[in-house]
Amino acid sequence: MTHFEEELKHLKHEMNIMFALVHTQLSKAKDAFIRMDKDLAREIIQTEKRVNAQELNIDRDCESYFALYNPVAVDLRYLLAVLKINSNLERTGDIAEGIARFLVVIEQEFDEDLLQSSKVLKMFEESISIMEEIEAAFENEDTIKARSIFKQDEIINKINREANERIAEYIRLKPDNVEQALYILSTIRKLERVGDQAKNIAEEIIFYVEAKVLKHSKKV
Repeated sequence: MTHFEEELKHLKHEMNIMFALVHTQLSKAKDAFIRMDKDLAREIIQTEKRVNAQELNIDRDCESYFALYNPVAVDLRYLLAVLKINSNLERTGDIAEGIARFLVVIEQEFDEDLLQSSKVLKMFEESISIMEEIEAAFENEDTIKARSIFKQDEIINKINREANERIAEYIRLKPDNVEQALYILSTIRKLERVGDQAKNIAEEIIFYVEAKVLKHSKKV
């Protein structure tokens, strides 16, 4: 194994750490949301510093490899993809942190009827699932699994599209709970962006493995 190959192996390890950090942040956000656990929410906010630090470490590594090794072909595509995937993961971490910051200021538990009608818990499940799938696709350089992300994102988008009507109906029935309803709607909007980030990562995996650019084109 050449020195550059060892460096790329180290970079993949660092990316696996980043994936795990962000996945954990999302899972904790769901747990904190269900239990209204403000201490766990504060932990998520604090851990976001580690996510940001890991993003910077990976970016610096990539910049060094470009300068030192002048990579070409698949190695070049891999480094370019990692830079973008790293950014997508950091943004996903921001989403988990944003949800946690909501939970810190909320004073009462969510109405069970609101949780059921809004499908926010389903949204959490789908968002965490799509992150698990895209993590596996990256680990195994699996473009078939990467392509399956586009269909999963459609499920998340559907819940998001239906949220306005569901929340509006809830507010008509329980106008005193409008603040809660708006918190839920904001959470759904944030989780919808998890699907967008996963879709972007899927495009980058296909790019570096198959040398196909899918951005701004019909997914195949």
